Order: sequence, then C-alpha cells, then structure tokens
Amino acid sequence: MYMHRIFNILASAVVAAFLTGCGGSGDSSAPDPGSPISSRPYQLKIPAGYDPGTPTALIVLLHGYSSNSTEIARYLGLLDAADRHGFLLAYPDGTIDSRGNRYWNGTDACCAFDPVAADDVGYLSALMDDVAAKYNVDPNRIYFVGHSNGAFMSHRMACERSSRIAAIVTLAGMQWNDPDLCPATEPVSVLHIHGDRDDTIFFDGGNVFGTASPSAIDSTATWAAKDGCTGNLTDLPPNIDLDAVLGGDETRVQHYTGCPAGIEVKLWTITGGNHSPVFNAGIADRIWDFLSTHPKP
Repeated sequence: MYMHRIFNILASAVVAAFLTGCGGSGDSSAPDPGSPISSRPYQLKIPAGYDPGTPTALIVLLHGYSSNSTEIARYLGLLDAADRHGFLLAYPDGTIDSRGNRYWNGTDACCAFDPVAADDVGYLSALMDDVAAKYNVDPNRIYFVGHSNGAFMSHRMACERSSRIAAIVTLAGMQWNDPDLCPATEPVSVLHIHGDRDDTIFFDGGNVFGTASPSAIDSTATWAAKDGCTGNLTDLPPNIDLDAVLGGDETRVQHYTGCPAGIEVKLWTITGGNHSPVFNAGIADRIWDFLSTHPKP
C-alpha cells in the first residue's frame, strides 16, 4: 500500500498565509457557504510585492497520498520561489479517507480507495474561482503542479478543465490509462518528471493498487495527441542535474516535436531516480521556468 510521506525536504520556508476562510492574509471575506471550499480551507502564499493592479500567475500545488499541503510546498521549494518570481501559490489538502490518509480523487488508478469519493474536480475548480475573486489572477496563467497522487489529480484537472489550465508539471503520477477518459478540449502544456527506478508508481506503467496505469511515455504521448503534436518523442540535450543524491547530469530531457505554437509536452527521466527524489535547490526555479513560458496561447 502506498503510504509514503516526504521527509527528505531540502527547501525550508515559512508558510506565509493560512486561509481560515480561503481568502488571503488580511482578507476578511468568507467563501460562499454553498461552495466546496467552505468546509475545506486551503493555504495561499501571496508573493512579496504583489500588485492588485497587475494580473498575476496562479499555481495550484497538490500533495501525494498521505502527505499534506505544507510538506509538498516545502519539498519543492515553491514558497520562496513565489516571492522570487511573483506568483500566487495555492496549496490545499485532500480529503481524509477511511484509512486516515489525505487523498485526491485523481484517475481510477490513484487514489480514491473508498466507495464514495470526493468531488475534487469540483473542489479545485471552486478554489480557482475563490482565488480569482479575491486576487488579480491572470486567466491565461493558471497552472497545476503535483506529486504522485497529486500528479494524477493534476492530469485529471488538465483533462477536465483544459479551458482554464495553461500547463501542468507532474512528478511520479500518470494520465488515465484509457485516453478516452481525458476529455481535454484545448491544448495544455505538460512537463512530466519521473524516476525510472520508482517502485511505487512504475515508470514503465503496470498495476497500481489493482488498476492498470500507463507508463510515463504513454502519459506524455496521450497529451501530445490531445494537444495536436504531430512529431515523435525526441531527445533535447543536454541532460540536466535534478537529483542531489545521484551523480552527474542524471536526467534525460525529451519533448514531442510538431506541437502547436506555444504548446510543449516534455518528459524528464531521472535515471536511477526513485518515487520522491532528493532534489537540488533549483527545482522550484526549473518548475517555474517551464510554467512561465507556457501561458495559454
């Protein structure tokens, strides 16, 4: 059973804003009582120097199964990065299941194990609405980032809310095994990061908790097809150094050719990497570099 928690946290950061009512720091407005977020508040990092008169990018960050919002924000170093780069960072918690673990109702493979699952597409859509109602969110720069179960959920959100989400970055989590279950109607740029020695969500795909899951290559291929890319998965040298434990430039960089202007589907394979890599301190900036260069066309 997948019960991982992230303890190898490189980046240390202070949580800057906790949303008791899902508004920002100092925002006294309350959510609509009928909204899904009225019973499940989220945290929001407002970047230093935020200007209400300037449309601002929003990243929604999703943790893995049994983890939580604060752990994933620290693990990827995105709290400090929000100040450096000036984006809003929303980081919510999943629902607690009957096993006592927080989860997201991502694809059929991961990780809603109870008979009645949360409507997380509805919840995260309401979260985007709530942030946009209180802050000047650029509608062309809404992004999702997720690890493991949060990556599965990011894929699902991009599939079902492709008209709103410009790009996603996923770590160790897959698309639907059946591409027909992804009803994306607009292109979404995707950066999929995965260790080829992941023994929880296998790089080459296979059985995940009794359900078939695609490989990392199949997951990116699904997005390439949905996005209208006409080429193949091609190496994009040089390799890069993501993992602080593995030696050298261990990560192979590939992308699909022939994608529409402004759209990119990339695969970063961490050779020898596991399910929760110990990242170098620059991971947050690399994530932002990809997202910030892929707004809605």
